[in-house]
Amino acid sequence: MDSRIRQHAAVIVDRCIDLQPDENVVVSLPPVAEDLRVALYEKIGEVGANPVMLARGDRGIGTDRAARAYLQAIDAEDLSTPEHLLQLYEHADAAVVGRPHRNVTEQSDVSTELGAAFAEAHRDVLNARLSTKWCLTQYPAPADAQLAGMSTAAYEDFVYDAVNKDWDAVEDHQQQMVDILNPAEEVRIVSGDTTDVTMSVADMTTLNDCGSNNLPAGEVFTAPVPDSVEGEVVFDKPVYHQAREIQGAALTFEDGEVVSFSAEQNEDVLAAILDTDDGARRLGELGIGMNRDIDRFTYNMLFDEKMGDTVHMALGRAYPETVGEGVEQNDSAKHVDMIVDMSEDSFIEVDGEIVQRNGTFVFEDGFDA
Repeated sequence: MDSRIRQHAAVIVDRCIDLQPDENVVVSLPPVAEDLRVALYEKIGEVGANPVMLARGDRGIGTDRAARAYLQAIDAEDLSTPEHLLQLYEHADAAVVGRPHRNVTEQSDVSTELGAAFAEAHRDVLNARLSTKWCLTQYPAPADAQLAGMSTAAYEDFVYDAVNKDWDAVEDHQQQMVDILNPAEEVRIVSGDTTDVTMSVADMTTLNDCGSNNLPAGEVFTAPVPDSVEGEVVFDKPVYHQAREIQGAALTFEDGEVVSFSAEQNEDVLAAILDTDDGARRLGELGIGMNRDIDRFTYNMLFDEKMGDTVHMALGRAYPETVGEGVEQNDSAKHVDMIVDMSEDSFIEVDGEIVQRNGTFVFEDGFDA
């Protein structure tokens, strides 16, 4: 086995979920990630914890092919919360979820409406999983390498360079941005002449993603006050959702809500996201990518949202840990991240002060106020 896989497993178990003896952990990885499954079980055994395996995602319906067959066969009105899966996560202390694929477009012929209904039926399952010590990660499967336009070997290097890092050093560097955002009242994002959006982050909490949940990590993120978002934003990186590529998504916000939208490609998929529920028309996250080892777009949001010189905004559910006491949490069955390139003709402004210009932060060499 590649030694980098065992290193990956060790980071997950020791840092991301901090697994302890006798704890119950759900490992959710498809068969294509068998080596990581084995390495995780080996590490979990060393800790003395109790694992159980699911084959796909956090929704317990098997492989991508099995999931497609199920969704093609069932009527949306027959979908309901799978209570047995909910019970599993309610009794789990930790969860490791990976999403490698044998075919990244396996569900491309499943309707977006059915996909939204399925997400809604699993809302309580998602909430239960997010209440554990959870980690979402990636295994370098050939289909994901193909989607990224890379050879399998090059993609393996890309993945392991991104996940097997000195996360203590990353934490120290990113904490400088956390310290700017945590006491802030308002954030403004400007990119070119297409994006100018403001939002309140008053009383919200900014988190330092440095190998605690997502792996790879490499961002700081918070939640906007739901009704505070104003302005227009064009997401100049594609959104890959339910095996479909949304290009050129543009949103206009008033009083926190999306009041108009468009897309250059697959606008119907964007519409289905927004129509999932009321919370899907509001932002649940503002994230700032700070991992410069992720230097290319790969159609994998777990990596893409961490790219240096980017920000991302998520329609839908806010992470409870980012929502201040007494402040409304945006709730939704969806959490869909979308990316803005901040490398040129762009800036982030916090309480009237520019803290990043063209990808360079105020605490870095080369910052031009």
